[in-house]
Amino acid sequence: MILCSNPSEQFKSYQSEIENAVISVMRGNSYVLGEQVKILEREFAEYIGVSSVIGVANGTDAIEIALRALNIGFGDEVITVSHTAVATIAAIEATGASAVLVDVDPKFYTLNPNLLKESLTNKTKAIIAVHLYGQAADLDPIISFCNLNKIYLIEDASQAHGAKYNNKRLGSIGDIGCFSCYPTKNLGAIGDAGLVTANNEELASKIRMIREYGWENRVSMQPGRNSRLDELQAAILRIKLKYLDEDNQKRRDIAEFYFNNLSELPILMPSVRSNAQSVFHLFVIQVENRNSLLSYLKKGGIIAGIHYSLPVHMHPAYYDRVIKSEDMVVTENIVNKIISLPIYPELSKSDLNKIVNRINQFYNL
Repeated sequence: MILCSNPSEQFKSYQSEIENAVISVMRGNSYVLGEQVKILEREFAEYIGVSSVIGVANGTDAIEIALRALNIGFGDEVITVSHTAVATIAAIEATGASAVLVDVDPKFYTLNPNLLKESLTNKTKAIIAVHLYGQAADLDPIISFCNLNKIYLIEDASQAHGAKYNNKRLGSIGDIGCFSCYPTKNLGAIGDAGLVTANNEELASKIRMIREYGWENRVSMQPGRNSRLDELQAAILRIKLKYLDEDNQKRRDIAEFYFNNLSELPILMPSVRSNAQSVFHLFVIQVENRNSLLSYLKKGGIIAGIHYSLPVHMHPAYYDRVIKSEDMVVTENIVNKIISLPIYPELSKSDLNKIVNRINQFYNL
């Protein structure tokens, strides 16, 4: 069976190092927000190119805490996309703010900057730019819009660890960057974990306080919550961070293999921005006969995915809660056509050949 993603294979790649790191933590006497977390925060800050990194419990918390640190809450509005993980919108709602959803660009599947003006109100406090599938959103016009209207830019880089835009790492460009380190991510823990990036030390200090009850010397100076990163996950992430660029290159190589072997078929292949470097968290194609292709792949032992099968504004929990653009035609159209092909650093050449051969067989039936 060839899976769409397979984090256990990455564990096997670095098993000895990870096991030694975990045992070292277990034999110590600090298990939450200890030395491993501090070192990971320092190493990730150096890697991304920011002054501060704050470890939190997961990527959803990273976004919620980022918003709270910017004093965004009840009565405020945050613009983002509906074509994203539910976590992006769940984090906005957790602060009491309202999510305002706009359509995506049909070529890159990220927020369409041309639609921002129509969604701007006097309640708008921030934009969350989701760097989807490992590729940057169109940041230059988004940044200009934020500057013009004096609103914050938060980068949701949960699928884009190590990706670049104009030669800068994603997560270093906006006011705050947010990363999920869920096991399937490019930089994935063996459990839940998240990271928040910032270049403003006052803001970073506030984020640190919010993640732990708003404490300053164990006195709650502001409302906070419990979103602490544990030492085991930090130790595991430190191992994987050493190999992140190498593993991302393997993803780009797999993507190139797909491009070279599938481009002649009636498939819409992913596009990559000329001023960006994707890390191909996912390799998403569009086809007209999705269910038939998914079924044919599954019968051949290949499990493809769909990211995402339902826009957030169409989920029963959200369709009467979010504010959305009247025209969501791109988002609502692509969700019926997209397929995520298997992609992860340990995917073998043999498995890749099986995947492309199976797809070619489907179209030659």
